[in-house]
Amino acid sequence: VFERKPTIDRELLESLPHLKVVANSGVGVDHLDLNMISGFGVKVTNTPHAVADSTADMGMALMLASARRLVEGCQIAVSPDTRQFATDWLGVEVTRATLGIIGMGSIGYKVAQRAAAFHMRILYHNRNRRRKEEEEAVGAQYCGKMEDLLQQSDFVMLSVNLTPETRKLIGKRELGLMKPTATLVNISRGAVVDQDALVEALQNKAIRAAALDVTDPEPLPRDHPLLNVSNVIITPHIGTATAQAICLMAEEAIANILAVLHGQPIPSEV
Repeated sequence: VFERKPTIDRELLESLPHLKVVANSGVGVDHLDLNMISGFGVKVTNTPHAVADSTADMGMALMLASARRLVEGCQIAVSPDTRQFATDWLGVEVTRATLGIIGMGSIGYKVAQRAAAFHMRILYHNRNRRRKEEEEAVGAQYCGKMEDLLQQSDFVMLSVNLTPETRKLIGKRELGLMKPTATLVNISRGAVVDQDALVEALQNKAIRAAALDVTDPEPLPRDHPLLNVSNVIITPHIGTATAQAICLMAEEAIANILAVLHGQPIPSEV
């Protein structure tokens, strides 16, 4: 089954007594009840390697687009009402800015590799600290307290899995710790951010801007206040929406399936 989010419930599992594996295409498994599935003796796998490059590219694209006000600039350039371009229309620099990455898994680390090429100062917060040589390879500095990262960063990028611990990880308090000139970029899951608090922060200019590839729900209701805030970019969860990434996800999912069926080590077991 290749579908956005097929429902794997108890009724389905009871009807499939010989099922061995649920191979999720994509890294997020917040739509799966892992405890229930494992209770049936069924393995769960995902595809963290296949999605890393495309999602990291999306994170950089969102950061650059927001910093340089790309969407707004495009609208001005093509508007039938435009007669001349403003000379005082300014964005902010990404090069040499401070990037705080919350969640330094495979995607977060790929973001750091890209950010290093922009000579960014890279901070990161993660459940587990990366090896020293991995930190040195991208020039990343570990922040044991997320608060320290939030206070110092010009851009805060979220690349964590959605779990009970990370739900509404970024709320009013966390947004209040960020610089008023900072931008929040979310390439993880919409529910990682308290959207009501984000709307308030954007409206009150508590932070400069937000760039979101994910929301909660998706799509947002058409009357949602986040859709009427000027300093936000929202894209339709397209972090892995490339022809190459879709093929890589299928290949990684199939490799996981074959490993389970053949009793071999599973490349990406959740």
